[in-house]
Amino acid sequence: MSIFDLPVSQKETGMSPRTSEQYKEMRESKRNLIMKSALKLFAKNGVFNTTINMITQDAGISKGLMYNYFKSKEDLLRSVVFQGINKLLVLFDPDHDGVLTKAELKYFIEETFRTIQEDIQFWKIYFSVLSQPQVLKIVGNKFWEILNPVSKILKNYLKNNNYKNPEIETQFFGALMDGICINYILDPDNFPLEEIKQKVIELYT
Repeated sequence: MSIFDLPVSQKETGMSPRTSEQYKEMRESKRNLIMKSALKLFAKNGVFNTTINMITQDAGISKGLMYNYFKSKEDLLRSVVFQGINKLLVLFDPDHDGVLTKAELKYFIEETFRTIQEDIQFWKIYFSVLSQPQVLKIVGNKFWEILNPVSKILKNYLKNNNYKNPEIETQFFGALMDGICINYILDPDNFPLEEIKQKVIELYT
């Protein structure tokens, strides 16, 4: 049966068939529900101690339905990790020309901290999952394949702006941003995010 086939119950009640766009939205909503449950349980129990049954029970879906969206628990974990990375990387080099300007880097810094503030619960759980040693083993080389082009663009920016050691400075910038985000997440009421954000902007733009 195609997605355009109308179930009997809908025919009998005169309901209109769903459009392809509605089906797409429904699938995206269900996929996000599964990922949200997985993220929470991975953080609470650890990746290896979280089972597919635990995830499907938390999400309120059947095991068979889960496999319509993800091939395995490892596939689900990769999707969870890359979802978080993409939420931030979409803010980097917004015109996608491979060249970072001071204005674009300032935008990235500001938007990164705004994003963390707006959905602190997601990021608290996300960083908890990402900090588990077994996670990097499962996400594999794709993790670095995504980050390497970003590092290269940032390194070129630092080189063009006469930073002494662009390669080390690139690693320092990444560690600095991660550290600030984690410290804010741990104690949002007392962490001076605005002042520290301005300091990072002054350092790099």
